[in-house]
Amino acid sequence: MDTVYLDNAATTQIDDQVISVMHESMRSNFGNPSSTHAFGRKAKAAVETARKSIASLLNVQSASIVFTSGGTEADNMAISCAVRDLGVTRIISSKIEHHAVLNCVEFMNAEHKVDLQFVNLDKEGSVDLAHLEHLLKDSTSKTLVSLMHINNEIGNILDIKKVGELCHEHNAYFHSDTVQSVGHYEMNLAELPVDFIAVSAHKFHGPKGVGFLYVKSRNHLKPLIHGGSQERELRAGTESVHNIVGLQKAMELAYQHLNDDSEYIKSLKRHFIQTLKSEIPEVRFNGLSGDLEKSTYTLVNVSIPLSASESDMMLFQLDLKGIACSKGSACQSGSQLGSFVLNEVYGEDLDYPGIRFSFSKFTTREELNYVIATLKTLAISKAS
Repeated sequence: MDTVYLDNAATTQIDDQVISVMHESMRSNFGNPSSTHAFGRKAKAAVETARKSIASLLNVQSASIVFTSGGTEADNMAISCAVRDLGVTRIISSKIEHHAVLNCVEFMNAEHKVDLQFVNLDKEGSVDLAHLEHLLKDSTSKTLVSLMHINNEIGNILDIKKVGELCHEHNAYFHSDTVQSVGHYEMNLAELPVDFIAVSAHKFHGPKGVGFLYVKSRNHLKPLIHGGSQERELRAGTESVHNIVGLQKAMELAYQHLNDDSEYIKSLKRHFIQTLKSEIPEVRFNGLSGDLEKSTYTLVNVSIPLSASESDMMLFQLDLKGIACSKGSACQSGSQLGSFVLNEVYGEDLDYPGIRFSFSKFTTREELNYVIATLKTLAISKAS
């Protein structure tokens, strides 16, 4: 095979139908949504139609959807505004959050003296809910809990309903980075006790550079970006109409075909796990990524008995074979330290570096067989 793309947790291939609606929007709907003439009104209508469609898919009011440049901005907006506008003086998070959250909460601690506490993790990297409850009971400070729904490196799924109930029981706000779950799982926000979620279109076959923040209606925030009155005065700047239209189409397609796509991708993951165990018995699945019930169906994180240098060379060799995968978040691509998530979860017990393979509706079983055969060949050659 010429190429096999298994880095869908980093970004996904844009669906052709999404490209089509974006192209049409760029060609014929170029007005500024803030302009009052017909061209502007047409662009504004496209933005608001997208907002209503997305809100309907999540079962919330359209006013609660704030378009952003992606998940990172949405995460930063939720955390920063909670501190500045909602009186939050304490944040509870975990040490294996995406850096969009981790670096932001650490900044709040360093620059704004917000008390930052980290919840314990179990031996597989899942949040210790008993410890979270203890932390929530331990203080009367206005608190924000920021915990991701699905870990982007090991795939562990957080029970966000339970976490949200704990937060609201103790009068804490709850923010969740749902970048790896929206578009892949049903999300009825009318029934989930969550105050903020962050979403990015390029994780479910939409364009890069656009996402949104869900803000529960009772939360009153002020803008971080000052200028015009766009996005109900929460985010100044001319809206990227073609990207927003692309986000809308990608999300509609994701939920229109969710059952079929998720079952197909689950079957791929099941096949990958079973065949990899058979061909390379020494393989280890990191976190809960080898558990089809407790981890997302979109990725696995594996360790093969190789040294760090050999593992890095394996990524290079896989790339030469046309196979795209990663050792963790794309945001760490220049790091020589390996996955900070695996280092945090396993510490000194991390014998071998991890490699993340992530799947999509465009992945085929034949591609997975080629990857497994290549891994087996490389592992044997390294061992010898």
